[in-house]
Amino acid sequence: MSNSQSAPVPDDDVDPRRIRSRTRLLDAAATLLSTGGVEAVTIDAVTKASKVARTTLYRHFHSSSHLLAATFERLLPQVATPAPTSGPLREQLIELLSRQAALFNDAPLHVTTLAWLSLGPTGSTNEADERHTSGALRARVVDQYRQPFDAILTSPRAQAELDDFDRELALCQLVGPLAFARMTGLRTITHNDCANIVDDFLAAHRKTDSDAKESKIATKKTGRPARLAR
Repeated sequence: MSNSQSAPVPDDDVDPRRIRSRTRLLDAAATLLSTGGVEAVTIDAVTKASKVARTTLYRHFHSSSHLLAATFERLLPQVATPAPTSGPLREQLIELLSRQAALFNDAPLHVTTLAWLSLGPTGSTNEADERHTSGALRARVVDQYRQPFDAILTSPRAQAELDDFDRELALCQLVGPLAFARMTGLRTITHNDCANIVDDFLAAHRKTDSDAKESKIATKKTGRPARLAR
């Protein structure tokens, strides 16, 4: 190659210098978050702790919210649990809800993440960027809860036993009490509490006798439960 030809500019995603500076920033932010909470993760504090220039920080993160969301994303424990696949619907839901209650107790950072997300926009000058950043993190957190519950609530057994219901609202009804109790410190949710939460949900959404008869007729005609036959 001729000396007059300029060397290719490294891509941002593989440039070792950018990778190192981003890692140092996230390391510093993670330490501040773990020791001082959300309020400790400021631009000034992170640049001072990481010894990375403020201008460099803004090449990686558009705002303090963007930085904080990336830090949460990096530190969040994997809390997705496989859904139980056998047993009565009630027992499956109680088992899954009990697992989620244990995870709330064992993963305090996850609770901190929920609390931060619940605040919504925090006054950033770039609200569109902040919504996108927090939205991506929120989607990951929601999916971790949604997937195992969806596996149970969309199963043929649930289709046969339950009426039409909003699955997002069902997630709030089932997981919401766990989150509220943990975030407020009101109480520690026990296995019996989970059973009561599930029983309340099932009592509200069990099919009536007429619904069950309609479902059986539809199943005989189509081989699928009534809701799936529509």
